[in-house]
Amino acid sequence: MKALKSNQISMIGVPLQYGADRMGVDMGPNAIRGSNVLSRLASLGYQIDDLGDIHVNRTIEPYQTGEKLKFLKEINSVNTQLCEKVSAEMAKGRFPLVLGGDHSIAIGTIKGVLQHVNKLGVIWFDAHTDVNTHETTFSGNIHGMSLAVALGFGHPDLVSIGGLEAKLRPENVVIIGARSIDQGERTFLKEKGIRVFTMHDIDRYGMKLVMEEALGIVTNGTDGVHLSLDLDGMDPNEAPGVGTPVSGGMSYRESHFAMEMLYERDCLVSAEFVEVNPMLDQNNKTAKTAVELIGSVFGERIL
Repeated sequence: MKALKSNQISMIGVPLQYGADRMGVDMGPNAIRGSNVLSRLASLGYQIDDLGDIHVNRTIEPYQTGEKLKFLKEINSVNTQLCEKVSAEMAKGRFPLVLGGDHSIAIGTIKGVLQHVNKLGVIWFDAHTDVNTHETTFSGNIHGMSLAVALGFGHPDLVSIGGLEAKLRPENVVIIGARSIDQGERTFLKEKGIRVFTMHDIDRYGMKLVMEEALGIVTNGTDGVHLSLDLDGMDPNEAPGVGTPVSGGMSYRESHFAMEMLYERDCLVSAEFVEVNPMLDQNNKTAKTAVELIGSVFGERIL
C-alpha cells in the first residue's frame, strides 16, 4: 500500500482531553490548523480534505472516584467514531492524518487502519511508552494505555473497538524517545519483546542509526507503517505546550531528521500528531513545531 503517492489526505481532528490529566489538549487540533497546516501540505502538492472534528461530549460529569479508568465511556465512544472514520477514509484510498487531542486517540486511529492493513508496523515517538493497562495504571489516565490497547491488552471496552482481531503484533512496534517508563510498563515491554529506543540510545548511536534500525523493524513483513507522534517526545524547550513534559527529549533537528527518513522510506499509510496543549504553550510554538514536523514527514526539505 502506497497511500502517500495518491496525494489524497483526509485530515481528522479529535478534540479529546479526557484521556489526559490536564485541561487544554482538546484545543490542539484547532491550534495545528491555525498554524497553517493546510497551506503547508497544499504547497507540497497534496490535496487535503479537512473533515472537521470527531464529536466529543464536552458536558459530561467529572469522573467518579470509584472508577479505575477515568472517562472510560466517553473515550470509548470517541475512539469508536474515530475508528469508523479512519476506516472509511482508507476505503477511499486516502491517507488519514489525525490531529489530537490526547494520546488515547491512537486507539481509534490504529484500530481504523487495522481494518485495511492487517500487518501494520508502528513507530511511536513519545517520552512515555503508553503500555499501562487497567491493572498496572496508577493514574487511571487512558492516554497512558493506548499502545497496550492497540496490542490487544487492556480494558475489554477499549480492546474490542474495531474487533478483537484488529491488533498490532509486538514485533512490528518500535518506541522512540522514551525516558519516563513505569515499572509495570517495563515488565510489559520485556515480556512482549517490544523494541524501545530510549534517549540514551539516541545519545549513544545518533538518530540516523536509531531510525535505520527502527525502520527495519517496522517494515519487516508488514504492509504499511503508522506514525504516532506525541509532541512530548521532544525536549520541553522545543515543545513546551504539552501536558506531560519530560526533560532531556529529542531536539528539533533530531525530530525533523527522523521525519525526513520516514518520508524517504515511503512506507507510511497513516499518521497522527497528538498532545499539543495551547493552554501550556508559548506563543503557539508547539503547534507550529507540529506543523513543521508534518511538513517534513510529507516531503518538505530544506533545499
